[in-house]
Amino acid sequence: MTDFTTLIQQHFGALSANDLNTICMYFREEKLGKNEFFTQTGQRCNRLSIVKSGILRIYALSEEKEITQWLSVPDSFITEVVGFFFHQPNRWNIQAFTEVELLTITKTDYQKLCKEFPKWNEIEKQFIIKCFMMMEDRIFSHLSMTAEERYNRYFDHQKELFTQVPFQYIASVLGMTPETFSRIRKRQAEKS
Repeated sequence: MTDFTTLIQQHFGALSANDLNTICMYFREEKLGKNEFFTQTGQRCNRLSIVKSGILRIYALSEEKEITQWLSVPDSFITEVVGFFFHQPNRWNIQAFTEVELLTITKTDYQKLCKEFPKWNEIEKQFIIKCFMMMEDRIFSHLSMTAEERYNRYFDHQKELFTQVPFQYIASVLGMTPETFSRIRKRQAEKS
């Protein structure tokens, strides 16, 4: 994992040493065992974390299938946005796919940080904007790229996941069936 203070600055811009110390005081180390839930559908997520190590899977169960929305890897933020920010029941399950180490701030401490450190409101705004940009980028890729282009792009950015998680999870993240994913994967292997 990238150093915590470096990671905060990468995501939110340059901050003073005092600002970074204030933020760091509120984050605590947390560990999840493999298959342990960070939060579940119907609950209200009460924490926001940065992944230090391991992989978490964000997914939902529908009547017809299981939908993997995202796979969180080291240096990424993790929370259930609807639950954490809007106090509504979670739509998604977030489960440790491997053993996971996190740096976590609880909702209560998050609210204290907002009061003690007014600059945090700007950081929060940037976090939500980054979430929105990721969502918008994902929608754009699903609407404008072929399945093979989405596969190649994801492979270029998350190559390590292709050896660590079942392909049906990656296929779901990419909005394709496992069969389409397998065909594309076979074509890519033939090109190599």
